[in-house]
Amino acid sequence: MSDMHLVQKLPPMLTGNELTQALAVLPEYDPDILNQNDARRLMALTDLYRVYVPNQMTKEIYSKLYLALLRSLQKKEGSLRVKQSLENYKAIQRQQFSGILGGADSFTIIGGSGIGKSSAISRALALLTPEQIIETGPLFTRILPCVLVQCPFDASVKGLLLEILRVVDRQLGSCYHAKAATVRATTDMLIGTVSQVCLNHIGILVVDEIQNVSAAKNGRNLLGALLQLINCSGISICMVGTPECNDFFTQAMQLARRSLGLQYTAMEYGGEFVTLCQILFRYQYTRHPVKPDTAIIRWLYEHSGGNVSSVVTLLHDAQEISILDGSEVLTVEALEAAYERRMKMLHSYIAPTKRPQTSHVRYCENVVLKDSSGMGTISIQKLVQEAKNKGIGVAPYLATFITLEEVQL
Repeated sequence: MSDMHLVQKLPPMLTGNELTQALAVLPEYDPDILNQNDARRLMALTDLYRVYVPNQMTKEIYSKLYLALLRSLQKKEGSLRVKQSLENYKAIQRQQFSGILGGADSFTIIGGSGIGKSSAISRALALLTPEQIIETGPLFTRILPCVLVQCPFDASVKGLLLEILRVVDRQLGSCYHAKAATVRATTDMLIGTVSQVCLNHIGILVVDEIQNVSAAKNGRNLLGALLQLINCSGISICMVGTPECNDFFTQAMQLARRSLGLQYTAMEYGGEFVTLCQILFRYQYTRHPVKPDTAIIRWLYEHSGGNVSSVVTLLHDAQEISILDGSEVLTVEALEAAYERRMKMLHSYIAPTKRPQTSHVRYCENVVLKDSSGMGTISIQKLVQEAKNKGIGVAPYLATFITLEEVQL
């Protein structure tokens, strides 16, 4: 069997508009739903959580995973693969490992919670694996293009290895996990067994919640086991987590080199964010739909920090509140209610990212100045309070006492 046979099992790699359209998930919306009763509209409102609007992050993750799977499959054929299989069998017996194939690839996808990285990975894998199992000749039988597992909360090496076997068993109907559990295999024996299973049956291994290694005392041991899997199986391993693990990976050169990859933050205010909001506003279930203007989109950014999950939650909960209280319109007031009543736990994370107003008057409340006669002092804090009490602008009132410069931001 030539090297191209397995590669030809992959779907064509997509780019450009074709990729964007394939990644997008836009549930069908029937305008007649607005004439239905409250219960029907509230149930239909959950479609908002199904909407997926791809952005640059999604496209980069798709390309990274596609090429990683390509390299893994290329290593599964030829004489080196047979030699590695023999070495893995010996390793199980003597618990000494030798990597012949060499590592295919290891990389990270790091991003804050709620920015959409898990959804992006899910959409990318859906395109990569239209068929859950790649059927091959008698030598390899069946290959899972991707196996997704979670890093144990305590970074247990044995726990992760057994979880990999369990997921493979569930999808292939095999019994690797049962055998390993029966013989009570040591960690070293498990690494040999899992390396052979990866060599035979896995294209990419995706380990989610990798930030758990940073808080666990045996985090380095778990990463060492993953690197051993790479060297003894030739598969690509993708580690997904939050920025908490960055400090851990940069502790040593060997860790940093193995954890290079993609890093993302919340969306910036710009074209991609505006497009996201415009698409989400198509899914309105209040009786009086509105069109999103610049003011409401800017409000959404200020109160979500560019976090996609928070944007969707705000739009969903604001509509839910509007339907339940009978106002039946998605306004800033409804969004404010959702923000104050449903998202209090996130206020401390979102507030620092609010965009500044178009102009600010900056002052120090504790500054005390001499008055014009030079006989006394004036508290700026007191002047500000006086302006508020009189119902006049703070800046004009201060300007009657001191020289004031107003700066546009």
